[in-house]
Order: sequence, then structure tokens, then C-alpha cells
Amino acid sequence: MKLAIIGTGYVGLVTGTCLAEMGNQVVCVDTDASKIAQLRQGKIPIYEPGLSELIEANVGEGRLTFTTDARQGIADSQIVMIAVGTPPKEDGSADLSAVFAVAETVAEVASGSRVLVTKSTVPVGTCQALQERLNAKGRADIVVVSNPEFLKQGDAVNDFLKPERVVIGADNAEASQLMQELYGPFLRTGNRLIVMDIASAEMTKYVANAFLATKISFINEMSNLCQKVGADIELVRAGISTDSRIGDKFLFPGLGFGGSCFPKDVKALIQTGQEFGCDMSILSSVVQVNESQRASFFDRILQHFGGSLQGKKLAMWGLAFKPRTDDTREAPALSLIQWILDKGGSVQAFDPKAMPKVKQEFGDKIQYCDLAYDALTGADALIIATEWNEFRRPDFERVKRMLARPVIFDGRNLYSPDRMAQRGFEYYCVGRPDQNPLPVAGR
Repeated sequence: MKLAIIGTGYVGLVTGTCLAEMGNQVVCVDTDASKIAQLRQGKIPIYEPGLSELIEANVGEGRLTFTTDARQGIADSQIVMIAVGTPPKEDGSADLSAVFAVAETVAEVASGSRVLVTKSTVPVGTCQALQERLNAKGRADIVVVSNPEFLKQGDAVNDFLKPERVVIGADNAEASQLMQELYGPFLRTGNRLIVMDIASAEMTKYVANAFLATKISFINEMSNLCQKVGADIELVRAGISTDSRIGDKFLFPGLGFGGSCFPKDVKALIQTGQEFGCDMSILSSVVQVNESQRASFFDRILQHFGGSLQGKKLAMWGLAFKPRTDDTREAPALSLIQWILDKGGSVQAFDPKAMPKVKQEFGDKIQYCDLAYDALTGADALIIATEWNEFRRPDFERVKRMLARPVIFDGRNLYSPDRMAQRGFEYYCVGRPDQNPLPVAGR
């Protein structure tokens, strides 16, 4: 098939590349000329494991191309997928201006029938609104379909090539059949294809993200209670996650959720509820708990230093909102950095992939280190904000030597509190008893 993917962010680039991998002819379109120039030169503007190799292979085979000319891409395509951003407005609702702009272009350029697919996360009623606009322009031959994405950053390529499920929302039988044919190669091992009405498909994406965000806020709220009563949230987590009704996914206490999806999608769903007179009290609490989680962690840092960070140097491991990505949108680390700077402290940071993006935001306000251990030099404490694998088993003696004081604030619960005390660290974590160094015999 011939497809045009409009938007080359995480979703658009992964979608276009993986569809090309199955033999389709795909053109990826973006208004950012510098990004398209980079892609044509083989430079990938995002970090996603396995993506660069697939792009190189499919560009080499001529199945994948990049352009800024939306009209050209749309004119030759049977299916046009919208993968543009839907950022939140001030009231939390999704800004759909880019989505509607794509539809306008399709209506002007496409000759003959087309299937217009929303890959972007859009609220209920968006596809209907798009179809009504197309119909009003005399383009009823352009059929709108909802096909939400369920890609985890850091494992997005694998998620697309081996999906747990594919959701297609369509009110037109022929468009539905075309979409099922498109995804057929990805479903040969029995993965689920779920066909439903458009409104349900639009809701499915939001409800999935909102539920996962709820699990994160729930375990974080329980971690705060564990901290107060002297229980260990990691043991509690193990105790509940073995219940098959609960499961072990998204139940890791920490600094709260971030990224490009959960924060904006939860707020957008709350806004939709308000529009239709539904009290979204649970999701409102999810947002509140998430915001307070990183604030309370910072308060513990501040308390440790007697209420002042003036002149304090803090090392930070991890800047991305999660490992295996360079995405820093809504990342807890960025909030922590700003609070530290506001309180007169300084930051020495390391992240395997995300430092260039943080530099765009903070410039030279913080120090960027080439190696994880470099960030420790002379620091008054180490903060762990992202659970990259390379942080899980460091040389603790080296860490201790390089820090001015053996203090670690672990926002991801990577280490055993007892073992850290035995190693001579003051160790602060999430939802577990804090540990000071155990007394040494002979002192």
C-alpha cells in the first residue's frame, strides 16, 4: 500500500518506519525542514532503540522517504495518517488545530477516495468533526478512521512490530477492511485485532493511559503512607502484584509519571468529563498526587540540608522521563533541577541520551558531564531521577570517594536500604525506611 504519515515525532516516525518494514511505500511528512533534512541524511532526531537501523534499511530499499511537501505525499497515498502533536491548552483540553489543518490539506489535494486515519491522540468526537468538515467540502469520499497508538517509548519499535492489540475504529466497512489488511502482517501470531466504533476507539486510548497513570499515582500515595508507618513499599508491592487481578506493571513507586502522553491525556480526559457533566474526581486526584510526589521528594532533599541549598552542589543521574528514551517532556528531573537552582544550589548532571534536550531548556545553568562518575565530583549528594540500567550496579566505593558527602537521594528505589547503610551511605528512597550508616565497631 501507499501511505503518507503526517508528522515525524515519536509516533509518526516509528509508525511510518515499521509500516515500510512490511513492504509498504511510505512517505513521512513534516513542516520542520531541518528535521526532514536530518532524516534524509540518516540522522535520527529522537532516540528510540532499533529505530535508526530500520530507517536506514527501508530508506536504502526505497520504501521510506521524507518530505516537507504534504501535498505531494497525500496525492499519491491510499491512506493518510495524522500523527501531529495535540498539546494541551491552558484548560487541559487538547489543541486540535494541527489535526484539522491536515484534514484541510487532504480535502484540497486528494483526488478520489482516501482513508484519513487519526494516529494522534484525540478526544471523543474528533473523527466525527473531521468527517463533517470533509462532507461539508464535498469530500465524503474521504473516510475518517480512528487507529490509536499504544507505543511505549524505549520499546516502541517492538510494540509496533509485535503489538499486543491493534484497535481500529471505523464506521465504514470498506475503510475498516483496508485497515485490517494493512495490519495483517503484524497479527500473524494471534495478536488481537479489535474493531469497534470510532467514539469507542478514541476513548480506548485515553482510558488506557489514564488507568496506567492511576496505578502510578496509587502506588506513590501508598508509598507515602508506608514512609509514615514504617512499612516498606517494595515489600508491599511484591505482596500485591502477585495477585493476577492486580499484576506487576506500572506499580513502581518513584517520582511520578511524565512524558508526552500521561500528563496531557489525563488532563484532556478530565476536561472531556467536565464538558459532558461527569465528575472526574479519581483522575483529578491522580494529577494532584503526581504533582505532589516530586515536590515531597524535593522537600526531603531540602530538609536534609537544613532548609537551604545555598552553595550546595548536587549530582543528578538521569534526566529523561524514563530510561531508553531521550524524551524530557514533563520529566521529574527537570522539576527537581529548577527547584534546586531556585534555592541557590548547583547541578552536575549525566544522562546517556537526554542531555542535548535538557541543554536546550537550561543552557549553561547546569553542568553536563560526559560520564556518570564525572557528575559526582565534589557533590554534596547524588540524586537518581531516571532508572537507566547503568545506574543499577555502580562502583559504590568509587561513588563514595567522589562525593563530598556519602548521601544518595534515590527517586527510583534502585538499591537496598540496608546494604547502602552497610556501605556507609545516608540513603533516602521512596516509601521505604531511610537509612543512615550503621555504626562501625571500634568507633
